[in-house]
Amino acid sequence: MSDATSVRVVLIGLGNLGRRFARLIAEKHESLVRDYGLDVRIVGAADSRGAAIDRGGLNGLEIERAKAARLSVGELPRIGRPGMTGIQLIESIDADVLCEATPVNLDTGGEPGISHVRAALKKGMHVATPNKGPIVLAYRELTELARENGVELRFDGTVAGGLPALGLGVRELRGAEIIRIESVPNLTTGYVIDLLASGIPWDEATERAQKAGMLEADPAWDLQGWDAAAKLAIIANAVLGIDAKIDGIEREGIVGIDPDRLRDERAAGRVVRLVARADRGKDGLYSLKVGPEAIPADHPFGRLKEKEMAILYETDIFGTIVATIEEETPLPSAATILRDLLSIYLD
Repeated sequence: MSDATSVRVVLIGLGNLGRRFARLIAEKHESLVRDYGLDVRIVGAADSRGAAIDRGGLNGLEIERAKAARLSVGELPRIGRPGMTGIQLIESIDADVLCEATPVNLDTGGEPGISHVRAALKKGMHVATPNKGPIVLAYRELTELARENGVELRFDGTVAGGLPALGLGVRELRGAEIIRIESVPNLTTGYVIDLLASGIPWDEATERAQKAGMLEADPAWDLQGWDAAAKLAIIANAVLGIDAKIDGIEREGIVGIDPDRLRDERAAGRVVRLVARADRGKDGLYSLKVGPEAIPADHPFGRLKEKEMAILYETDIFGTIVATIEEETPLPSAATILRDLLSIYLD
């Protein structure tokens, strides 16, 4: 233990991903020390109603129990700070890494996540986040801010849940020219499409998605293709190095999709999915598009099930590489925060 590198974490956002990450750190603590020489401790955590601080390390299991009981961590005895904001937590405690897991919110300019990330980077903290908002809205600014302050900004969990879609493109395909990227980066739309194809009416299909925790109260983010477009913008920026904006991507969601078409495609052995793609033209420029596509059975995505996501890279020297993930629970998405954290210290 004495030879392990101390990693002091501030965790902001204790929803589905944040609370699972807190539990993961508790469960993995010994193996992180043993296998990687990293003594990872959450020294501060915040939700929307308060924060908790323990410089010796918060108990991730206690955090999860509090959130399951619908309590704020600000209400925890001795360590709770009712009303303390995420920004105040960052400013008040010495830590090495910010793990930012607040909800995506593009309507408010990516707040509060974008301010959390800015504040941490300016303070000299590394950042690991699955929050798409800051990366979509301020990719260039935040990556430059990280470089200026000599810290890392990692966001592998912003695309396709637990699938290492960005890591594959950024690190494993170095030296290659990428000719084409195809991705099915959104679980919700595939789930709804398959229900519609089986004869379930639209209202019932979306209601089931909401009850399953796959669809937000405002369903437009997923169903109108904004989520897939945001993920494609991140891929384009991080992997292709182009300055992509979400509102510049050709986008069609699944609202109004014809159920008869879905049934016909299924009968013909094809699966319909919302596909995000980047295709390189003869001029070397990429066209970016999101829309529903009928995928033939002989395509690598042709056997995707309702809770599977995938990415395909066609390259000049590595051939065509495909990766898929079946994500039954939010755990793989939460685990991307740990993956990012380990990348910061081990890469």
